[in-house]
Amino acid sequence: MKKSIQTLKNIWSIEELRNKIMFTLFLIFIYRLGSFIVLPGIDPNKLANLSNSTKNGMLGLLDAFVGGAFSKASIFALGIMPYISASIFMQLITILVPQMAKVQKEGESGRKKINQWTRYLTVIVTAFQAAAYIGYLKSAGNAEALLPSYASYFVVSTVILLTTGTLFVMWLGEKITDKGLGNGTSIIIMMGILARLPQAFIQEWTSRATRGGGGLLIFLIEIAFLVAIIMGLILLIQGTRKVPVNYAKQIVGNRQFGGARNFLPLKVNASGVMPIIFAQAILFLPTIFSGFTGGGWAKYFTDHTNWVYMIVYSICVIAFTFLYTALIFNPKQMAEDLKRNNGFIPGVKPGQPTADYIGTIMDRITLPGAVLLAFVGILPGLFQLVFKTQQAFATFYGGTSLLIMVAVILDTLQQVETQLLMRQYDGLMSSGRIQGRQASAVSGI
Repeated sequence: MKKSIQTLKNIWSIEELRNKIMFTLFLIFIYRLGSFIVLPGIDPNKLANLSNSTKNGMLGLLDAFVGGAFSKASIFALGIMPYISASIFMQLITILVPQMAKVQKEGESGRKKINQWTRYLTVIVTAFQAAAYIGYLKSAGNAEALLPSYASYFVVSTVILLTTGTLFVMWLGEKITDKGLGNGTSIIIMMGILARLPQAFIQEWTSRATRGGGGLLIFLIEIAFLVAIIMGLILLIQGTRKVPVNYAKQIVGNRQFGGARNFLPLKVNASGVMPIIFAQAILFLPTIFSGFTGGGWAKYFTDHTNWVYMIVYSICVIAFTFLYTALIFNPKQMAEDLKRNNGFIPGVKPGQPTADYIGTIMDRITLPGAVLLAFVGILPGLFQLVFKTQQAFATFYGGTSLLIMVAVILDTLQQVETQLLMRQYDGLMSSGRIQGRQASAVSGI
């Protein structure tokens, strides 16, 4: 306890770090304030049906990411998700299209070009999603919240406000990244998820307290399981396989370079949260087609506690983990980089044998990582099924929400620890260091 208090004092005594924290909190406050501003032409007292219809499926996931702004018909209803979609698309394009990969390799100028194209694409994606959101608001059950006196202006004003709101949130994220603490986009998503945590805890506590029959003891057991799952997620996110690498000695003049022994860290979960997002998007498609075919089979893909859903979902997560890892992980490029820097893996020839060796190791560690990721994805359904947990509280037992929260918090803490160590203070941990990785908007987040 004493060490924790001293660490907080050290953090606050660093002026640069203190200013970063205060600036980040200020922008987060602005974002959360905007989440409660309802779009013009909507009666906020008649949005009960909208809230009920966004508890499941992809709409529920989107509402969780934007902190409930979607179900409140806020000016930030789409949040930063259109920017996330545009970023994912541009990331895949830079991998699959050689011309885009060439632009990315141009250094700072190439990165600026891709960022600018991503912003333009964000505007287009937001405009389309805003139009879809308007159609959703005008659907049966939600239309009663629309004010007839504002009907002639509603479509134009809503598209403009939702697009502007998304661009403003994107700007907030960029400012947090530049002048604040951590990755701004990831922090905004995390704050949206955390915004629903207190209400979920209160609902679960109230449900257990009124149910009786040892309900409070079960609630404490649920909290213990939640802590254990968070610890397991930390291991999954931080887990690496260290491949030993030696560097040949070089003598230039009277000085010796190289000759050091290092490690090549290979992530157990290199694909981050993307397989879960892709799997959820795929399983959401049957619910869309069921509206045209009238098929009752779609119920298997909307109920997270259904065993059919869990099995299909797990298979999708494992498949997408291998697919996305293959897209973003290039063992041949790593082997070429090692060879260029006079590095080699002991007992392995440079060039293609090194690439094959790295690829084989990556395949071996990706399988258990994919299985664990699939297990994390179905945990909310399992806990809801076994413990009869409230759905809002069950979502924090795993899946996308908890994985993003843990990854972003670890990345932010790593940046704080770096600032402390740079100024000769003790780190956040008594032994070892938090392994940092940039928690970007699309990678675990």
